[in-house]
Amino acid sequence: MNQFVKNIATVLFVLVLGNTALSQKFTSHNVQEGETLEALSKRYGVSLSDILIYNKEVKVGQSLRPGTLLVIPSEKAATGTSENVTSDIQEEPIGFTSHRVRKKETLYGIAKRYHVTEDDIKRYNKSLYASQLKKKMVLKIPKYRRTKPTEATVVDTDAVYTYTVAPKETRWSIAHKNGITIDSLLQLNPDLSRTSDYLREGQQLNLPKKPGSSIKGQQAQLYRSYTVPPKMNFYQLEQQFGIKSDEVVRLNPEITERGGLKEGMVIRLPQTQTVAGDVNTDNYIFYEVKPKQTEFSLTRKLGIGYKELLRLNPALKDGLKAGMILKLPKGQTGNFEVRNALVLDKIDLLDSIDTGNRPKLLFLLPFRLDRLDLADTESVEEAIKKRNDVKVSLGLYTGALIAIDSIAELGISVDVKALDNELDLNRTKELLAKENIGSYSAIVGPLDPLSIKETAIRSSTSGVPLIAPIPVRSEISLPNVFFSYTGEDLLRERMLQYMDSLAVDKNIIVVADKKNEAVQQQLLDRYKGAKVAVLIEEKKNISLRLDKFIALLSKEKENWVFVETDNEKLVPSVSSILNSNNTKDVKVRMFTTNKNKAFDNEAISISHLSNLRFTYPSVSREVSNNAFVERYQERFGDVPDRFAIRGFDITYDLLLKLAYKNDLFVISKMVGETEYNGNKFSYEKDSASGYYNTASYLITYDDMRIKEIKL
Repeated sequence: MNQFVKNIATVLFVLVLGNTALSQKFTSHNVQEGETLEALSKRYGVSLSDILIYNKEVKVGQSLRPGTLLVIPSEKAATGTSENVTSDIQEEPIGFTSHRVRKKETLYGIAKRYHVTEDDIKRYNKSLYASQLKKKMVLKIPKYRRTKPTEATVVDTDAVYTYTVAPKETRWSIAHKNGITIDSLLQLNPDLSRTSDYLREGQQLNLPKKPGSSIKGQQAQLYRSYTVPPKMNFYQLEQQFGIKSDEVVRLNPEITERGGLKEGMVIRLPQTQTVAGDVNTDNYIFYEVKPKQTEFSLTRKLGIGYKELLRLNPALKDGLKAGMILKLPKGQTGNFEVRNALVLDKIDLLDSIDTGNRPKLLFLLPFRLDRLDLADTESVEEAIKKRNDVKVSLGLYTGALIAIDSIAELGISVDVKALDNELDLNRTKELLAKENIGSYSAIVGPLDPLSIKETAIRSSTSGVPLIAPIPVRSEISLPNVFFSYTGEDLLRERMLQYMDSLAVDKNIIVVADKKNEAVQQQLLDRYKGAKVAVLIEEKKNISLRLDKFIALLSKEKENWVFVETDNEKLVPSVSSILNSNNTKDVKVRMFTTNKNKAFDNEAISISHLSNLRFTYPSVSREVSNNAFVERYQERFGDVPDRFAIRGFDITYDLLLKLAYKNDLFVISKMVGETEYNGNKFSYEKDSASGYYNTASYLITYDDMRIKEIKL
């Protein structure tokens, strides 16, 4: 533990120093016998003064004590090289202008005024790497050649009509019904969010008119262009398309002007429309055609014949085009997975990363540096043990650092900043006010609901995703929040779905306290014939009515007992009673749909849980010794706890997705379930309230081990 605390103290110390690109700018060195500052300076390629700046306790000429942990800045950090450069090749300025800093001006504001980045200014004003912006400071502002900006999209009102969104309609179904792509829909409706798929009932959209739709009374009708072949007449048209001659002439006045149908004439014919309610997520799933896909590759992937695909999607007769939205039967299976009625391609993130992407992350966690004395190792160790906020934050962040190092080995550079919000809303507001939030790819944290809501609101205006790393119970309803912790209701439902087919011919007994009466009723409704055990609930005590419970047990059937409570006194007692009644003649198993802290009570016998084959749903699983665990031990001198494992998995998942496409909202629509050390993720969009992780595990105790049930 002592070595772990030393290494953690180093992490916290670096946080105090500046927080920028921490994992890439600093390393730690454990001094060995005979090592000198001069030798370390040469070894790490930094100057003596750089080492001394970050290690105030070391003096020039003083011998280094073996075991001393030094903070060593990287060569970039020591020389002041910017960590936010997005390319190795920088555009050379065509000149410079001077700017005298006024009172209350910020670097962000100045950069925005001159249409450059903050890094552009720092690059030519080196002092800004070491000191803050000050009044009357004169800055060199670079000037670059600027290409003429693309003109904003102007919607031609004569080419569009107004469409009103109906109940249950999605962007996908509307685009499909109107024969356009999602990109075209966004172009025609600039006010639509680029970070959310949300549409409200009654919302009005611009949609393109088809040829002939300008004719009075036909604005909402869909049409197709048709080139008249040789010897075509009105009778043949009616036979082929089911359209009367007077309707054809009404839609195409030029037929009368030119004296009838002529070969080569391009006329407008009504497009057969899908029956109302036909194109919706209740009846179909949808797939967006990708560039370079062929009929062969598409039908092979989707597991459907081309004739059937053409029947469902008549627009295919004009050719396969990237961006087309195709509908498939609801139960269609193939080399894909379906989420929210959308067909997702299976993507191997490790094989799909783009080294040109450079994610930038902000960790906003309560490290509680305001409560820690980093010079006192014992007090830091005590704080880690006693303060849950510190324990969780350090676990998440140390795990994240290993993930960042792992991503770096894949060739992806990551800019990282960590801030201590001290578990305080006002402190959170203060920190966010100083940050250019829009420059980040994602924010991880905070932990407290009020700070999460504040951060989510501020980051939503910039379209920056926020990842909530632990369970959140608050009124947060914003489209940019990713709730990484699967909810209790979903965990319960997933477990019961698994058990439904197995619960046949079982004697089901429910043990639930008053707080869990709703869960008890859910189980009784689901499993007809289930029985309820009687509890004696007093002010300071709760217990199982033993004689009544024993009378409920069956010798003919296996007894499945659901224990639904968060009372830490009840679980040890009930598990002991169940174990004592689990005999050769009476078989008993123990379950819960919500494994909370009450089930982690040290008074509960692991042997009893193993005998009862205790089973429950979980957001995580046990991690055996693997590359991550070894790497964590090597760096921090201790085994990773569940928070460190979670910190690694969340960060590694996030960075792999951002390395594939530096837009978490876009990639989350494309990637299905991902899994790492002890956690898995499958985010689903829920209207305007954010993205929810729907992945989970089923865990059981068996033969004194905790095992995952493979579904």
